[in-house]
Order: sequence, then structure tokens, then C-alpha cells
Amino acid sequence: MKRDHYRMVINGERVDSDETFETFNPAKGEVLATVAKASREHAEKAVQAARHAFDHGKWRKYPVGKRARVLNQIAAIMRERFQELVEIEVLNSGKAISAAQAQINQAIEDFEFYAGAIVGHRGTVNNVPNGFLNYTQKEPVGVCAQIIPWNYPLMMAAWKVAPALAAGCSVVVKPASLTPITAILLNEICHEAGVPEGVVNTVAGAGSVVGDYLVGHEDVNKVAFTGSTPIGKDIMEKASHTLKRVTLELGGKSPNLVFADADMEAAVAGSLFGIYFNTGQSCEARSRLFVHEEIYDEFIEEFITRAKKLQLGDPFDKGTHVGSIISRDQLEIIDSYVRSAEEGGATIALGGKERRVEGFENGHWYEPTVITNVTPDMKAVQEEIFGPVVVVETFQDEREVIKRANDTKFGLGSAIWTKDQGRATRVAHQLEAGIVMVNCPFSAFPGTPFGGYKESGFGRELCVETLDLYMEDKSILSYYGPKPINPFGV
Repeated sequence: MKRDHYRMVINGERVDSDETFETFNPAKGEVLATVAKASREHAEKAVQAARHAFDHGKWRKYPVGKRARVLNQIAAIMRERFQELVEIEVLNSGKAISAAQAQINQAIEDFEFYAGAIVGHRGTVNNVPNGFLNYTQKEPVGVCAQIIPWNYPLMMAAWKVAPALAAGCSVVVKPASLTPITAILLNEICHEAGVPEGVVNTVAGAGSVVGDYLVGHEDVNKVAFTGSTPIGKDIMEKASHTLKRVTLELGGKSPNLVFADADMEAAVAGSLFGIYFNTGQSCEARSRLFVHEEIYDEFIEEFITRAKKLQLGDPFDKGTHVGSIISRDQLEIIDSYVRSAEEGGATIALGGKERRVEGFENGHWYEPTVITNVTPDMKAVQEEIFGPVVVVETFQDEREVIKRANDTKFGLGSAIWTKDQGRATRVAHQLEAGIVMVNCPFSAFPGTPFGGYKESGFGRELCVETLDLYMEDKSILSYYGPKPINPFGV
């Protein structure tokens, strides 16, 4: 259950620090717990523990079946502690319990998925001239720094830790300072399940201190980061000095296209979920809504009617749809985007202000917001808001809306609503996005690739191919002919 203080985990031991920081319950605006604050020295110890475990330990040498059994055991313990993990995730992030339950379930399924995927993940035997044999062997890349965002604390940790462990790597996890608790618990669960000491280490602290140190460390072989595009660019630059492998899952400004022939019920419900799920604090939130002019009035009226029914309040209430904003700073950022759109001539058709919630008066709450009459040059249209705010535009034809949907530096998610399968396929193939949702509000399940185009990053998570991001392909070429090879003939 919840503790008052959480320590980092290095080399299988709980480690304290002379410094601590407070982590909050954003729904109430209250301190939830204190956390040991990692310094560069702690980060160094974590890297060296991971390095030693990788170079001299047993984990990478385990048969894949044995690693798979440990991953399944991690999932089993997480399932046994499901209610505890959900409770802490809700307390530390302020998200609605329904969202937390879905995310913890997926985190469990991630470990189960990679337990199965690694068993069948193998090298190849290739065609070469007679007398030669060439095969490839997959080997773990080494020590991985894994930097986790605050919007999906445990789920995103699982997205990174599970494939890295399956591949045989060692990891240093740097959770977001706003939501570090469940990542620390995951580390403890890994050890309980049988992961050897030093293979998983967790250090919570400032990204500018701990994160930068890990990214630049010469003993770290790979960095996996989920977060904002500006920080992703900075990580890519710093990692280039040691030519680390980098996986970046960054920002988004995902378009949601509703054609005239769409199923109105499905499109309204799916579009509502697409922007307001997780309080809009999702990188693939469908925050740009394009509605065909023939159905615009009907669609927007129904969308706003239903958005008004969304319940804000106690995150532990199963009837709550929209949780709190992660922090006061983030709430002010969201509001600044709304105000800029309003000042530019847009219409706030719904919401557009902070909400005071009874019993949670000191928390951070923002009303589900709909902005209409926007123009493409507005900040609210072009930049990621990361909150429960959708901007709405009309369109006339397919070619036009594809062009406008792609008119952004981002390319993570996208959605299409139409009964015309031909149109759905045509449009999906032309959208510049790593994920296209057709008549569906969900963006990913374990086994489906998740990642972006353009400034939304590169590399794919959550799928079998992710394993290759944590592995090297070694080509082994053997000669078995009866006569010695003498190329120079001397």
C-alpha cells in the first residue's frame, strides 16, 4: 500500500538520499509522499550496477524461455497487486480510475506479450555461395536509459522495461518527477519476480540532472524517451556524442476526420473519447477535429451536448470521466492556449476555464473545452496543448482535408470516421501519421506498433519489432569447404 516515503532502487537495494522531493496528488493539490532525490552520483551508481549486471551477470545469458518465465511472473505479481497499483496511480496522477485500470491492465499485458514474443524472436539463415554458411544472432544492445513521462507512469514504464528485459538488456529507469511512485514499485516487483540485482535500477530526480547524465553517459548504449518534442531533440543531440541508439516517442497534434457518411453515434462517441480520455493529456489525443460541412451543425451540437455530460470529480468514483490536470503549471499552459485562440477571434463553444470541484477545491481541474471558428495559424491549432481542449474545423472534400490534416510538424496519431471502406483506405494511406484509427477510438494494444512520423519521433514501441531496438544483429559467416581459401594465391 501507499507509503509516506519512497526510495530509489539501485543494484537491488532501496537507496535513500540526503535530498528529497515531494510528489503530489493533483486532484487535491496535496502532498502525497516524499521521494529520494537522485543526484549525478546516484545516477552513476545505477549505470555501473546496470553495466556490471550486463557484462558479468546472468540475465543476458538466460535461455529466452527462462527470461520469459520471469516476465510472466512480473505480470502475475502485478495482477495480484492490481488494486494497489491502480490506487497509487490515481493518487499520483489524478486520472480517473477507469483510465488507470485500463492502463495498469495494459502494463500487465505488455510483460505477457513480450514473454511470448521473445521466445519466437530469432535470427536468420541467409543464402550464400556453396561452401559458406551465414546466420545472424540477436544479442542484447547493453545498458538502456529509459525516461518515462508523467501522463502514463506505469504503462509507459512497462512499454520500455518489458522489451528491454526480454531482449536481455539491463536498464536504468528515470521516471517523471511528478509521477515516480509506480515506476519504483515496478522495479521492486521485477526483483521479487526473479530479475537479478542490477538489471533494473530506478532513480527519480530532475531531468536536467539525472536525465542529462544518463543520456550523455558513455556506458549507456541506448536511450528510450517519451515526452515533448523539444526535449526529444535535446536528447538526440546529446546522445549523438556517444552514438547511442535512440528511440523517441514525442508530441502530437492528431487530426480526427469525420466524413459526411460517418456513423454519427460512433463518430461522436469516439471523438469524445479521443480528446477527453486521460484528461486530454495524451500524445496521440485527437485534438484537431475536422467535420464535413454537410453534417457539421448536427455533429457539433451532439458533441457539445455529450461533452457537457462528462463528469469531473473524485477520481475514484467509477462515474468520473475526466480526471484532474497534472499540475498548476500545466493547467496554466492549457488556459494560455485557450485564451490565445479567443484573442485571435475563435469561439469558445464549451468550457474554456478552470473548474472548481466540490471536495477537491485545491486540485487542478479544467473543463472539457471545444473551440470553433479557428484559423490554421493559431497556436491552439498548430501546437500541442496537452489538455482537454479540441479545436474544430469544417471541410468540403477528401483531398482538402488530407492536406490540412497533414499541415503540422507532428505525425503521431490520426482518426477517420466513414462507412466507405475505399475512402478509409485511401485516406489512411495518405495521412502522415504512424497510427491511423479507422472507425475506432483506441490507438494501441500490445502487439500493435506505436510511434510517429516527422517531429513525433521515430522507432516503434509495443510490438514485436520493438525487440530489435534493444538488440544487435550479429552476422556470422563460416566456411566449411574441403580446401583452404587462398584469395591472394601466394
